[in-house]
Amino acid sequence: MADPRPLIAITMGDPAGIGPEILVKALDEGSAFERLRPLTVGDASVLELAVRGCGAGLEIRRVGGPEEVTGEPGRLEVLDLANAAGVRPGRLDPRAGRAAVECVQTVCELARRDAIDGIVTCPLNKEAIRAAGFPFPGHTEMLADLLGVPRASVFTAFILDRLRIFFLTRHHSLREAIERIDTELVVAGLRRVDELSRQIGIAAPRIALAALNPHAGENGLLGAEEKVVLAPAVAEARRQGVDVSGPVPADAVFFQCREGRYDAVLSLYHDQGHIAAKTVDFFGTVSVTLGLPLIRASVDHGTAFDIAGKWVADARGQVAALRVAAELAPFVLARSRV
Repeated sequence: MADPRPLIAITMGDPAGIGPEILVKALDEGSAFERLRPLTVGDASVLELAVRGCGAGLEIRRVGGPEEVTGEPGRLEVLDLANAAGVRPGRLDPRAGRAAVECVQTVCELARRDAIDGIVTCPLNKEAIRAAGFPFPGHTEMLADLLGVPRASVFTAFILDRLRIFFLTRHHSLREAIERIDTELVVAGLRRVDELSRQIGIAAPRIALAALNPHAGENGLLGAEEKVVLAPAVAEARRQGVDVSGPVPADAVFFQCREGRYDAVLSLYHDQGHIAAKTVDFFGTVSVTLGLPLIRASVDHGTAFDIAGKWVADARGQVAALRVAAELAPFVLARSRV
């Protein structure tokens, strides 16, 4: 009988950061094996060092490809790229940046062959990949380009139990993010949130648009964006069949979503949604990339060079990312492989 657990590829991230450590700790925790078959992609020697450093009970097993993965508990099955020789923990290193990108390139090639069911990425360092000569701003853009998906159609979302936050803009200064927001962009964003919410199994999504200004602008007293840009966008999205409310004051909308009033919130800028989710549960917040042919999940923290190699990193976020990837993989694949 075929194994019903999805096959999830896990990249080790920047080998000079805490990625290998949280990967090892998350698999050593054990619950992932109940939900998925993990295929680690990275440098086996780096992972062996992490196993020893963490005192983990995992057995390292090198495999030649996804077809060899058994998903046996207690076993770290790795597609060994042997690409991080000489990298030291805690140091910005172009070699580490190149190794991290090569891991992502490898899993994307597997995805193009329909050989895996989902991706979980460990943190990479933007400076390191730029020093290695790669132009990608981060994982999201890299995955989109490598999988042949227009960047504009890919959305980042946070998932924390019933709280689902989508982001209209990503890595921009606050001033630039506000300048980018217009009615057309917001309508397109609301339509995309509706589509992607259905992709992850929400049959009739109830969406809220977060306001930009305090108290949703107080009818123009505290800013005009709600009246001029956001309210018209909500009206147009409703006309096009999207069940959307708002703009809802940002100091209330995320709580209301978590309580079940809405199924998803469209956040206008990076920190608006990040602060809300991470204050509730920093390590339980999982970042997912939607709009790709398969699910991608990740912790939402960085490489933490300051503690890399000290074996004190918290892996709860990685455990949560593996769980969310396993839960969402069947929904995303069902739509993308029709």
